[in-house]
Amino acid sequence: MSKQRKTSKSPNDPGSPWESLAFSATPDNPARDELNLADHFLIAMPSMLDPIFGGTVVYLCEHNANGALGVIINKPTDMTVDVLLNRIDLKLEIAPDLKPVEKTPVMYGGPVQADRGFVLHAPRGDFSSTMPVTSEIALTTSKDILEAVALGSGPQKLLVSLGCSGWGAGQLEDEIVRNGWLTVRADPNIMFDLPLEQRFFAAIKLLGIDPMMLSSEAGHA
Repeated sequence: MSKQRKTSKSPNDPGSPWESLAFSATPDNPARDELNLADHFLIAMPSMLDPIFGGTVVYLCEHNANGALGVIINKPTDMTVDVLLNRIDLKLEIAPDLKPVEKTPVMYGGPVQADRGFVLHAPRGDFSSTMPVTSEIALTTSKDILEAVALGSGPQKLLVSLGCSGWGAGQLEDEIVRNGWLTVRADPNIMFDLPLEQRFFAAIKLLGIDPMMLSSEAGHA
């Protein structure tokens, strides 16, 4: 389903999972005037039988003539943020009762660059490898954002994932036409604040439909 995106290094190259990636475009300077679903949710339709994407909600960070890139927001790994910080030699320096981020699950963001870290966050902040999505939300792949989190000075809202989801030119559009996805403007509260098990149905409700009535017909908002 997802295709390998062009990045600064191959996913098979050795090195830290927090090395910088090369983003192809930003929403501040779109690469085309056609359909741009950045800052939208992709909601998997019942016809989506792919074991990776079935039942998922993907937040799209980038969508242009070269393809699309996003992060699954409701598929947790068995790792929490504190475990991830430990693995990259960072120690949380703040009390858990002040910032309960340490027990937040790390998401499985998708099959592309699955050994690399991706952080969706708000506000955008100033980090060494960041792709703005909106005026408030960004996707960062550099380790400095987790260093800030460990010191208690990171973004107020964040979602940490391993891997991302990517589509080549025209591939996502084809999947939407074939009723693989519903699309709707994203709600940051669903992505950052809502419990994982509620995100799929909450995203569907943004369309103004009853999740229990969801069929395999395509729909957009």
